[in-house]
Amino acid sequence: VQLQASGGGLVQAGGSLRLSCAATGRTFSGYVVGWFRQAPGKEREFVAAITWSGGITYYADSVKGRFTISRDNGKNTVYLQMNSLQPEDTAVYYCAADPDRPYYSGYSYPRLKYDYWGQGTLVTVSS
Repeated sequence: VQLQASGGGLVQAGGSLRLSCAATGRTFSGYVVGWFRQAPGKEREFVAAITWSGGITYYADSVKGRFTISRDNGKNTVYLQMNSLQPEDTAVYYCAADPDRPYYSGYSYPRLKYDYWGQGTLVTVSS
């Protein structure tokens, strides 16, 4: 599966952006789709994940209450709605996908190796 991330840009602190991750080549059916980010000079970190079949979501503590991950079955696309953005949210955001398993829990999603990755989309939040 090929992933295409889009929607990044420059926004002021307190603003919002919506990122999109579209799949081509096959559908997201049977997959977990995650968002990760990497800020300059920092390691990549998990942001959020959603299971395509059940729509189960999981968030990093740093974005809970501000970010919402969702899916659109018809468009084969996963979204990351980011509200109340802060300068510390500045990073390149990546979407990734990995086959889902019935024994996975929320604990699993940040730790999956994720077989498929999209190119990054840059989010810059100015203060």
